[in-house]
Amino acid sequence: MPPKQPPTLADLEERMRAIQARLRRRKTTVAVAESCTGGLLAAVLTAHGGASEFFRGGAVVYSNEAKTIYADVAPDLIHGHGAVSSVVAGALARGARARLEATLGLGVTGIAGPGGGTPGKPVGLAYVAVDSDAHSAVKKLQWPYDREGNRLASVGVALDLLEAAIA
Repeated sequence: MPPKQPPTLADLEERMRAIQARLRRRKTTVAVAESCTGGLLAAVLTAHGGASEFFRGGAVVYSNEAKTIYADVAPDLIHGHGAVSSVVAGALARGARARLEATLGLGVTGIAGPGGGTPGKPVGLAYVAVDSDAHSAVKKLQWPYDREGNRLASVGVALDLLEAAIA
């Protein structure tokens, strides 16, 4: 069950300060391809000075075409599983990582709301993925928050997966 409140932007940025120190020590680089978070993940990753030492870059891949162009997600994956799926989230993480030659890739796709949901894929559904040589994972989430809360909570899970990958 999710917490009653999503994390705040300040909470996420503070978490990132500690994660950033570990990424820099390990000389680990990160790339992102994010959809429903709309660049929020990249903003949190770059909230503190020195982010250029680990952050390679990223893309906001809102449309299916952008997912294909910028993160090399095969159109048949999108058509077969839907843009909001574990398969596409994993492909986003792999594609960002490969495109930007990073150690780790993060991918986020979902339905932030308030509209856009369907009975099979309701508002608040999100998939967050991490990909590296040593660690790959995708988490399926169902958030109960408003649009901003769903976005913040999804970024929080991306940070969780990032921390697990560098542990």
